[in-house]
Amino acid sequence: MSKYNFDEIIERKNTNSLKHDFAVERGLPEDVLSFWVADMDFKMPVEIIQKLVERSEHGIFGYTGIKEDYIKVLQNWFLRRFDFKFSKEDVVLTPGVVFAICSAIRSLTAEGDVVMIQSPVYYPFSQSIVKNNRILVTNSLIYKEGKYVIDFEDFENKIKSNNVKLFILCNPHNPVGRVWTYEELTQMGDICLKYEVLVFSDEIHADFIYTGYKHTVFETIKPEFRDITITATAPSKTFNIAGLQISNVFIKNKEIKRKVKKEISKTGYCEINTMGMIACQAAYEHGETWLEELKVYLESNLRNIRVFLKDRLPQIKLVEPEGTYLVWLDFKELNLNNEQLQNLIVHKAKLWLDAGTMFGPEGEGFQRINIATPWSKIEQALMNLERAIKA
Repeated sequence: MSKYNFDEIIERKNTNSLKHDFAVERGLPEDVLSFWVADMDFKMPVEIIQKLVERSEHGIFGYTGIKEDYIKVLQNWFLRRFDFKFSKEDVVLTPGVVFAICSAIRSLTAEGDVVMIQSPVYYPFSQSIVKNNRILVTNSLIYKEGKYVIDFEDFENKIKSNNVKLFILCNPHNPVGRVWTYEELTQMGDICLKYEVLVFSDEIHADFIYTGYKHTVFETIKPEFRDITITATAPSKTFNIAGLQISNVFIKNKEIKRKVKKEISKTGYCEINTMGMIACQAAYEHGETWLEELKVYLESNLRNIRVFLKDRLPQIKLVEPEGTYLVWLDFKELNLNNEQLQNLIVHKAKLWLDAGTMFGPEGEGFQRINIATPWSKIEQALMNLERAIKA
């Protein structure tokens, strides 16, 4: 019997929720149902809430640092779940993974240098590159028979011909849901070694891997990979605490770490969020049962989505996810242009999803939906889509 009730509907309106309270400000109707940003509609485990309450009741929120017990909790979590080892000296704390990406871009490349991504991919990657005056190069993923694969020939050619300095890896991949295999990661890493390309490995969704798949921490594959890699993680997606702003970034190469920390110091960011630290430690200490039950619930949501699409919306294809709770849907059979598809989803179906083109031009005809929400809400969204399409 489940300990946690993920079917519970929790009212999130009027909480300054970016996901639920800002439709009008973003140019959408006020009554859209929100399934866009990677923000779950589930309460975090009660054990984490209790730790935050205890800390709040202390009543003082001064400057905060981490001690050895925090590091040990991290080490236990990542060793047990991913066979990933690190020391306290390898840990760099940031308020988020995107902050870490920008710091890495500025510290490890120069203006005008080339940084590569694999589109369609999490849109802050491209924004971080362009806004920091670097040149964006894309190794587009290939959509083949309902699954995304890497074009390795293009991967190497782009690196070689553009003198790429930094590659931002997304694993598990957001939004297409791939969990890259050991062999795929090895091939990418070997190419990066060959051309002396540094790797920023965003592994923030690593805790959400579906049955039959396995997450491999990129830098653990070879000692040589460890020396060129920044590994970024956070409890924010796993335990729905993005608003508490804390990420754990691991850098084994001392010179790379020195450069990144120097860049971080230029931003004036030198202290961590007190409540973020408390929540992170409590989550990794006490949240594993909640997480495992949640993963079972997400797999149930996925099964229900498969059945609904097959029986009632065969025009929409599910790109089978191997990881993450962000599902990539293929709407191409509707033969709608971007404007028509957005009108269908937003104004006729009354849904707020993430348009595929946000993740690059390769996302045209796709939409991303967040399934980390009670099934009843997803079912309502699918029924809205069904009515809109039939109309």
